[in-house]
Amino acid sequence: MLDTAISTRTDISDKRLLRSFSYIGGKWVAGDDNASLPVTDPGTGDRIGEIASLSAAQSRAAVDHAQAAFADWAMTLPQDRAVILRRWFDLVMEAKEDLARIMVLEQGKPLSEARGEIDYAASFIEFYAEETKRPNIEGVTSHLPDAEVELWLEPMGVAALITPWNFPSAMLTRKAAAAIAAGCTVVAHPSGETPYSALALAELAERAGLPAGVFNVVTGKASTIVEPWTEDHRVRALSFTGSTDIGKLLYRQSAQTVKRLVLELGGHAPVIVFKGADLDQAVEETIKAKFATSGQDCLGANRIYVERPIYDEFCRRFVEATKKLTVGKGLDDPDIGPLMNDKAIAKQQEHVKDALEKGATLACGGEVLPQGPLFYAPTVLTDVTDEALIMHEETFGPVAPITPFETEEEVVRRANDSEYGLVAYVHSLNPRRIYRVSRALQYGMVAVNRTKVTGAPIPFGGVKQSGLGREGARRGMEQFMEIKYVCRDWR
Repeated sequence: MLDTAISTRTDISDKRLLRSFSYIGGKWVAGDDNASLPVTDPGTGDRIGEIASLSAAQSRAAVDHAQAAFADWAMTLPQDRAVILRRWFDLVMEAKEDLARIMVLEQGKPLSEARGEIDYAASFIEFYAEETKRPNIEGVTSHLPDAEVELWLEPMGVAALITPWNFPSAMLTRKAAAAIAAGCTVVAHPSGETPYSALALAELAERAGLPAGVFNVVTGKASTIVEPWTEDHRVRALSFTGSTDIGKLLYRQSAQTVKRLVLELGGHAPVIVFKGADLDQAVEETIKAKFATSGQDCLGANRIYVERPIYDEFCRRFVEATKKLTVGKGLDDPDIGPLMNDKAIAKQQEHVKDALEKGATLACGGEVLPQGPLFYAPTVLTDVTDEALIMHEETFGPVAPITPFETEEEVVRRANDSEYGLVAYVHSLNPRRIYRVSRALQYGMVAVNRTKVTGAPIPFGGVKQSGLGREGARRGMEQFMEIKYVCRDWR
């Protein structure tokens, strides 16, 4: 019998959202031999419950159900798919507070951030409810006499979705709503550290009227669940958000079945602050870029470059602002919550130690806090050299390295000197410089004088080893569709 301690909580009103079994073919499924995995609150270390750990055979069965449902779902009228997606959106918004609290319990992020993520997650469902009606047959001027030429967009088939722990709701809806709107069916595997958010979304999808087999959520060990999907030729597309190393592994495993891959991988975002920038705004936005989700964000600022004439003043203000950040348990709604696990703490410690050994100065922080073993102090390192690990590896935590630069050409070269290319942040009030630098930066996204750039209408994604393809916008839905070319004689 699974430990369902989470279901006893009095601050979650709709207990039916607290699911511990996988959702396959419209049914809630236990693991073979009742196998299970524990789920822990990172803020307290307490076990909040257990979820079903399914076998490889059960994972393949999920594909069976998705494949069986595909033909009917692909032929469902787009406007009918839109009605169901819109109902799903409405249900998510009605359950916003419960969903946010579930997320805090398993992920640890501050409650206000969790509420914001539910809004963000729901926005993808709403967007694709509308976008599902948009793809049209495209007429093309024929290059042949007596022939008509058309291009059709058609759903690919079964799509496998693998989502991370840092945004357990939004990363699932960004993928699933796009695939379902396109006419695909889905097998999804959430992180074992944050499965309850995904299972709650499955409960709401069922209430919204998604037919059995269209949306399947399979919990368990990632290697057990995912490998059968990479080997299965019926799984035509695979979308993954996570580390570059795991993305490369999935790339190799999917090669034999030549899948469509959408990979949103690691980031190492530079922030570039030029003299003449609005310094108050630059500090405020860089604080957001560094410390949102306790720094556990692929869009998080990892290298902060500040032009020499304003370097000392920027550092002073940035350290002052960092020291004001509050740290605590997610339900207390602090600025910074716990990190996800011991590995995350070890990485902060390694990066700080290495940077100090290579000449950096510890301006504040640099320690585990008394709130608990997974609470790391918001930390600022100044005068960080390019040789430091933190200038090359994704930190994924609340450590901010700051370094000066002299010229535009120099900082662009240093910012581009990375295998990653997800997002870059630029602060300047000079329009010519903004244009030059935005063009020169080798990143999929550039934010100018602001931090928040993501949303359902934009194509999210990176270049180089930060990934393949785009999520969100029409392009996000087209990742799950094939172009069929039809040429017919009209005589």
